[in-house]
Amino acid sequence: MHHPGPWRSTLSALLANLVGIGLARFAYSPLIPALVVEGWFTASAAAYLGAANLAGYLAGALSARALGRRLGPALTLRAMMVAVTVSFLACAQPLPFVWFFVWRFASGAAGGVIMVLAATLVLPHVPESRRGLAGGLIFMGVGLGAVASATLLPMLLARGMAFTWVVIGLLCAAFTLAAWRGWPEDTVLPQAGRAAPPSDLRLRALMGIYALNAFGLVPHMVFLVDLVARGLGQGIGRGAAIWVLFGLGASVGPVVLGRLGDRFGFGVTLRAALAVQAVVVAGSATTDDVVWLGLSGLIMGGFTPGVVPVVLGRVRELLPGDFGAQRAAWSRTTAAFALGQAAGAYGLAWIFGASNGAYFLLFALGAGALALALALELTVRPRRVSVPA
Repeated sequence: MHHPGPWRSTLSALLANLVGIGLARFAYSPLIPALVVEGWFTASAAAYLGAANLAGYLAGALSARALGRRLGPALTLRAMMVAVTVSFLACAQPLPFVWFFVWRFASGAAGGVIMVLAATLVLPHVPESRRGLAGGLIFMGVGLGAVASATLLPMLLARGMAFTWVVIGLLCAAFTLAAWRGWPEDTVLPQAGRAAPPSDLRLRALMGIYALNAFGLVPHMVFLVDLVARGLGQGIGRGAAIWVLFGLGASVGPVVLGRLGDRFGFGVTLRAALAVQAVVVAGSATTDDVVWLGLSGLIMGGFTPGVVPVVLGRVRELLPGDFGAQRAAWSRTTAAFALGQAAGAYGLAWIFGASNGAYFLLFALGAGALALALALELTVRPRRVSVPA
């Protein structure tokens, strides 16, 4: 039997998130203008390819547990990392839209499966008091992927589109090999007969809160760079600098928030996180000061993957000790996040077009969603059982 240590396993899960979301999702955003400029696709087709990744992510989140049960989580995770690698290499030639759509969808699905399975496979092997930290390190991979893509892509694109796809594919291959032997044996036995987790109202509310949080992240994730570059006329270079700040925030956010969760509890940390996000996004709706927008990019970059270990920790608090039920609940919660994100990406893109580019409106709607999430979290409380004196 192969038993890597808990930190070796944590590294594998970090690399899986780096490949499956950090590169598969975030390296694509900066590629969109290049795909259009080099004439591979029209602007709207390139945007639909970005959306294909989000749709795939939802499908992956929903099918992850079934795949994990059939193949075992470790084998599934290796297969998903290989799928992302192949998806980059397969796109190195200007082939028809459908071919690209299928591979973008596949890479999104692989990311969804990784998001559900990697942490829930590794965390039971980590000492209880360090699980928030380990969760933070795992989701730090997302931010590292965003930073790597922001820094590497300009150099790679100078050598052409095909070269860029191949190099990212080879990077994914290297990370896949580095993670290969670090996966632990699965200690979560698939329990027959009791698939449904306890119908705790707080778990259902958490799905809604996480979906609203996902919606609230979209203005910064999708529109902030465009607002600075085109909306405020600051140019692509300034926009790219903001994206680097976003990526730096995303690299440290999960570790900081995971540690806070270990220290103060994940319920408290979640409430504080929602309050801070609502204030920052609302502030971004009311300013055109680039310094403040850059700072907001750094902060919201931290929360974009940072809220993930917090909500995962909250799932563990609500279902203590039952790793099977935690995995089931986490799969559903991740799917809710994917839905909120897709609704935000499509809905806000539509509003952006219909409102003739009213950026402030998008940030105001994002802040509204976060305020609603906070209200929901504060309203749905466990019933206090009154003990007669």
